[in-house]
Amino acid sequence: MEAPAFRPRLLSPLLSAFTSIRETKEVKVYVQKKLEDGYPYQFVVDKVSRRAILQLVGVNVILGNGCTAVAAPMQEMKEPDVLRTLKLPSGVIIQDIVEGQGQEAREEDIVEFNYVCRRSNGYFVHSTVNQFSGESSPVILRLDEVQMIKGLKEVLTGMKIGGKRRALIPPSVGYTSEALQPVPEEFGPRRSLLSHAKEPLIFEVQLLKVL
Repeated sequence: MEAPAFRPRLLSPLLSAFTSIRETKEVKVYVQKKLEDGYPYQFVVDKVSRRAILQLVGVNVILGNGCTAVAAPMQEMKEPDVLRTLKLPSGVIIQDIVEGQGQEAREEDIVEFNYVCRRSNGYFVHSTVNQFSGESSPVILRLDEVQMIKGLKEVLTGMKIGGKRRALIPPSVGYTSEALQPVPEEFGPRRSLLSHAKEPLIFEVQLLKVL
């Protein structure tokens, strides 16, 4: 099956957001490669569009750090190094980003943590860290399946304080009940999160304390 034709005219409004010839060329090469790999054109353009918007407002999204931060000048968005990848019997896929050096969280422990939740296509859903101010509202929950979604309990169990993990959580061990946490208190973010409860979600978590 042939890859869709590259359509620079439709992409040109986005390319204008990049300030150098080198950057613009890199974006064109990226789009062409994604199309050759079979990605839908609109999906690729949406990805480029998000990066262009971030560059225009001077926001640097740091993946894997569990937060977003304001940065100027704009830096390259880089994937963090992955120490190890593990797939659990439940279907949860875990990537260790930072090992951590403190106490290890065990089942039934009460833990305090920050998280960023995204859809599997990368679109933001909710975070305990404000992307503009950097202020956080950590979650405190017990590591059990009564309070917490099973998939996230599996992600946090075994983490050490200061550790960071990214995980893909399938819906079968996700929000199987609206009573399960973590769910934001605000109506808008809560509705946004629960509206995606039947699809895989990506959580990036940082363990702060074991209480």
